[in-house]
Amino acid sequence: MFRRVIIAFSIAAMLLTLGCSNKNKKVQNPIANLNSKQPDKVLFDRALDAMKHNKYDVARLSLQTLINTYPDSEYVARAKLAIGDSWYAEGGTAAMTQAESEYKDFITFFPNMPEAAEAQMKIANIHYKEMEKADRDPTHARRAEDEYRQLILQFPDSPLVPQAKQRLLEVQEVLADREYMIGHFYFVRETYPAAIARLKSVADTYPLYSGAAQALYELGNSYEREVDFVRLSRLPEAAKGALIKQYTEGATAAYDRILTRYPLEERTEDAKKRLQAMKQPVPHATEAAIAQDKAEIASRGSLGHFGKLMENFRKSPDVTDATKVGEPTLVDPKQVSAPDMVRAADTSIMVSLSGSNKVGVERVKNGAVPAANAPAPRSDAEPGAAAGSTPATGNAAGATSAVAPAQTASGGAGNGSPSNPASDNSAVPEMKNDLQPAATTPPPGASAPPPEQVNDAAAAASGSGSSPQPTPTASSGSAQQPAPTANSNTESSSKKKKKHHWPF
Repeated sequence: MFRRVIIAFSIAAMLLTLGCSNKNKKVQNPIANLNSKQPDKVLFDRALDAMKHNKYDVARLSLQTLINTYPDSEYVARAKLAIGDSWYAEGGTAAMTQAESEYKDFITFFPNMPEAAEAQMKIANIHYKEMEKADRDPTHARRAEDEYRQLILQFPDSPLVPQAKQRLLEVQEVLADREYMIGHFYFVRETYPAAIARLKSVADTYPLYSGAAQALYELGNSYEREVDFVRLSRLPEAAKGALIKQYTEGATAAYDRILTRYPLEERTEDAKKRLQAMKQPVPHATEAAIAQDKAEIASRGSLGHFGKLMENFRKSPDVTDATKVGEPTLVDPKQVSAPDMVRAADTSIMVSLSGSNKVGVERVKNGAVPAANAPAPRSDAEPGAAAGSTPATGNAAGATSAVAPAQTASGGAGNGSPSNPASDNSAVPEMKNDLQPAATTPPPGASAPPPEQVNDAAAAASGSGSSPQPTPTASSGSAQQPAPTANSNTESSSKKKKKHHWPF
């Protein structure tokens, strides 16, 4: 009996011990432990450690394994961004190209993550680091400008926006300096339409440029030189007036902008003198404009003599002149081109000329005297019609062209001679038939006018026959003369000579 009690107690103790041991094993399970590391986390940490030791290829291999093996892991987005960071940290042209591609893919797949703005910032920084001086290739500078603008516009709430704006101001300083150098090149060589196009684009697109006042001053001078060229040209006065007005307004606007936008710059006094010489009003800057210009000038830096010397050995441009205040230009205005300026000037000339012609037509319609070579007024015109006007019946244009030669040949009106009744603004005698005017009898003692000469040799060569001129009668008072000798230079010797019957 006692032995059975001992055996039962031993079995119970064993069962109790086994249960406690199983409970302790469940608590210590590494899979259920919160402090245990998952495989995707292990791969990610391993990649970051490899990047710290500059083992970029090992880091990319671990990150790519994480992306391919655990596509649903929470570390996939970070791994994708870390691959771009590894290329970015490695450096080099090829590595930067790969980094930009990885960052763009990250923005495409994860546009709503906070790291998307960081990826966009690094894309812009890639081109910012590759940016060259103002007189070199502007490809990277323009790409950096576009990428910084995209960051500011696409991620306006990102904490990286202030840094992106400052970098954008520096990039635009370089681009504006490049445009000014090209405009100054054309200005010195007196190619003023091209200079105006470049300098105006600089002033309109980059108002925070450190040399904006100088660009505006040269712009005003270019407009003034264009005014001088127009005055010396042989254009009609109406066209000259239109162009002079247009260019004068452009010069005045450029000088006014110097005084109102950049009142503390060096070219302020020169702009005042030019406006006074042009007899234009001189504007005054507001207090706000003066304060703004003062803040911009104070925020700009300077390299110093040693810095300028070392700048000759650097590839990157000097951006110390870029302002630290103000908002950069996010959308470029419409650019001005030299061909557009030339076409605008041509259009202005044509408009002015067409306007003057229209005035002349209106004067003729209102009863002005026609020109000396205009056809004589028709006798069958309606009563009360203006002198020189044609009737509105039939083919007026054809009738006018038929009347004028006939009248001229018969010695009638329309030849500008003293016998022309229309030359002294008097009434024209009525004619019986405009198309076939009657032959006039010359006064006594006057010889009849000779008929028009015809080159029979040229007519025969061209195949067009001409009827012989009638021989005038004895009453015409002209003596008949013998025919001149044929010219061997104008007639072919192989053809039969024709006898010329000259009517005089």
